Amino acid sequence: MFFTTDDDTLGENVAEALEEGWRTWTGFSVALAIAVGIAIGIAIVVAVILSLVGRRMPWAHDLHARLAWPFRVTILIISVFVATIALPGDDLRKGVQHTLGIALIASSAWLLAQVFLFFVDSGTKRYKLTESESFSARKARTQLQIIRRLVVAVIVIFALGAILMTFDQVRAVGASVLASAGVASIVAGLAAQSILGNLFAGVQLAFSEAIRVGDVVVVQGEWGKIREITLSYVVLEVWDQRTLVLPCTYFTTTPFENWTKLGKALLGTVYFDLDWRVDVDAMREELDRVLAETDLWDRVGSGVVVTDASGGLLQVRVMVSAADSDKMWSLRCLVREKLAVWVRNEYPEALPLQRVRMDAPDPAAATPAGALNARDSSGPGRSLPGD
Repeated sequence: MFFTTDDDTLGENVAEALEEGWRTWTGFSVALAIAVGIAIGIAIVVAVILSLVGRRMPWAHDLHARLAWPFRVTILIISVFVATIALPGDDLRKGVQHTLGIALIASSAWLLAQVFLFFVDSGTKRYKLTESESFSARKARTQLQIIRRLVVAVIVIFALGAILMTFDQVRAVGASVLASAGVASIVAGLAAQSILGNLFAGVQLAFSEAIRVGDVVVVQGEWGKIREITLSYVVLEVWDQRTLVLPCTYFTTTPFENWTKLGKALLGTVYFDLDWRVDVDAMREELDRVLAETDLWDRVGSGVVVTDASGGLLQVRVMVSAADSDKMWSLRCLVREKLAVWVRNEYPEALPLQRVRMDAPDPAAATPAGALNARDSSGPGRSLPGD
């Protein structure tokens, strides 16, 4: 009741004038300096706190090393964004704020991904890949690898979607896109069938435990060790140090051998085709001597048996055990070599022989008629020796 409409209008004009007076390049420079100073101060305080905590807790040092730059960039972008309220000109201010908004979305996604990767890597360190690691360790490493890539991909997709939605044209098209989402999803599914198939196959491999990082498998006639499982392919290190890359769908649609699915220990066999005169008991004693002199044998099982007797030969099977596939391969080669030398030196009569029966010629076959025919074949006026 004490102020009139003209007074209210005057107050609004004064406020607008003060606001416009603040929105100058000088005002923006001051606001920017203050905002950047606050951002630098926050970054320094956080770094000091994490450094002090890191002296007692190593995880704090690792967290600071991983998040230092994403956190600094995000804080700096936020400070500059706040300072843009002092920019003169509505169009310039909106354009700069839109650009900074896109940068803020990208840096926030970067920071979020690094936070997630920090926790994943911290968990992975508990399951260091060694020759004697347990099944649970290899299972955890495999699942963490898949989850790591899957979550990072989801964060990137959401960040790109959020950036696109900052554009008015994209938001306008959004309604029509959602209206035709059914048809679009069918078309996209058909177009990316192989990609989606590998994606789901990778997730299936991670949680079905068909294969795990560190497993020894046989695929396409090659045996090797699983080194990496991604969302689309599996990396296999072959025994001769070659690298075999296979799509994830291969392991969900094609039969393969997994030598370490239930355990790393293996039984291996070596076959010999020997003569019937071989001394099997002496061969068992020689096998025991060979195994006692090597560390490749895990001292779990061994044996010599005759598995077949046909074609004039005995098939002798030598069975040995080893802790893993690498030792098994070397042990089989060693046993094969040592026993072959032993048979050659100690029991040469046991070397494989091919027996052929040769009957004596029948004396009745040499008849006078045959001799007469022989003389006749020499021609007239000529005689064979002995006539």
